[in-house]
Amino acid sequence: MLNFKKISWEDAPVLRSYYENCDYILCEYSVGTKLMWNNTLNPEWTEAAGCLIVKSTFMKHTVFDYPVAGPEGDVDAALLLIERYCMDKGVPLALSVVPEIEGQHLIHRYPYVNVSAVRTWKDYVYESEKMQNFAGRRYSGQRNHIKKFKTAYPDAAFREITPADHRILTRFWYDYQSEFKKSDDPKAVDELNYAKQLFGILDTGYFRAGGFFIGDKLISLALAEKCGNTLIIHIEKALYSYEGVYPAMVQAFAQMFGKDVLYLNREDDAADRGLRTSKTQYRPAFLANKYAFEPRNDLAQTTDEIPTITTERLTLDEIGEGDIPAYNELVLDRERNVWWGYDDIAGLGGPVKEDSFYQVAKRDFAKKYAINFAVRLDGRMIGEAVLYDFDYRGGAELGCRILKEYAGNGYGTEAFAAVANWALYSIHMTRVIAKCFKENDASFKMLSSCMRKISQDDTFYYFEKTV
Repeated sequence: MLNFKKISWEDAPVLRSYYENCDYILCEYSVGTKLMWNNTLNPEWTEAAGCLIVKSTFMKHTVFDYPVAGPEGDVDAALLLIERYCMDKGVPLALSVVPEIEGQHLIHRYPYVNVSAVRTWKDYVYESEKMQNFAGRRYSGQRNHIKKFKTAYPDAAFREITPADHRILTRFWYDYQSEFKKSDDPKAVDELNYAKQLFGILDTGYFRAGGFFIGDKLISLALAEKCGNTLIIHIEKALYSYEGVYPAMVQAFAQMFGKDVLYLNREDDAADRGLRTSKTQYRPAFLANKYAFEPRNDLAQTTDEIPTITTERLTLDEIGEGDIPAYNELVLDRERNVWWGYDDIAGLGGPVKEDSFYQVAKRDFAKKYAINFAVRLDGRMIGEAVLYDFDYRGGAELGCRILKEYAGNGYGTEAFAAVANWALYSIHMTRVIAKCFKENDASFKMLSSCMRKISQDDTFYYFEKTV
């Protein structure tokens, strides 16, 4: 099980060790974004399979970043852990801000998946060289503004901002807030406060910062973080009363800090009309997609009602209220259920009622966590077959148990094979797995007759059936 902790300022060194060489291009794969939007996205992190795994909670939805691999990281193993986490927690699997270069991998991984890429969250990505030069007719507007700025303020000089500029920064924030037009927007105020804090950790070396000075007065500033071949620009602020300072700063910043990268990412526009207009005017090389992948398991995609399956001797269908006595007898047989591998009573998390186990089976199917079949002989329920732990990749686990008085007649094998075939050929799954305790000779014999043994550990033998 993955164990997450909320991202804090103290976690920045660990996050930076992954993001420093990350070439996903998107702003979310950076320390600055995780810190600046901490209160909005509520990000948490852990390390597993040599990867950084980040989980966020946004508008009550749990979403995961695409794993960021370290030097020996295994992204597929990290994805497997994320899938298992969601299955164990009973939360939908959702991978958000997936970079375009990894989208194809997930398309192949998940047979059923909803994919979206909302325009609002696309990052504006520019070629660094073009931002340094503003060459050609398409940038004539920017060049005119810069010329006017330099004419009006010939003493303005762009230089690096360092921790030694603390007092100058304090004065800038005071001046900026006097011109701040979004003081009634809580999100904008929050972003401004975090921007101040990022400038407070310049001594970490994570960021590149610079601005225009007129004497000792700072009139604009920007802060960015190099991640792979991209410079993620987290902060761009200027005193609007100095006409033309904004395009002048954009160019000067690129010239000073963008020579060792291919791209400048100026982040998304959050559906702000003014930002969209401004960022579009700088002619982005492309808008970087942030894909959201929401895989669905095979059961959720294909099965609205529990079907009826017939074999030579048996009928398998939905467990009904009339089956509650037989179902309770099956579930409460502790002597036989020691081989089941799951404590049904403990799993309730509360007192056992007459219909407790029936309600669990009903609820699990409604949520598409599992499908429980009643195994019937001449109409009477004599056991159950359960398909569960759907892994989003076309696989699930199958278990079967039969009442004591009906054991030894091959009913379990018959029911098990029928559900396995239904899963593989009716709802088009690719893999059904099963396991049995090493001491359980009867189950070993049954599974060996209809599946292929694939592995073992100290406790179990593992089997699978594929198509």
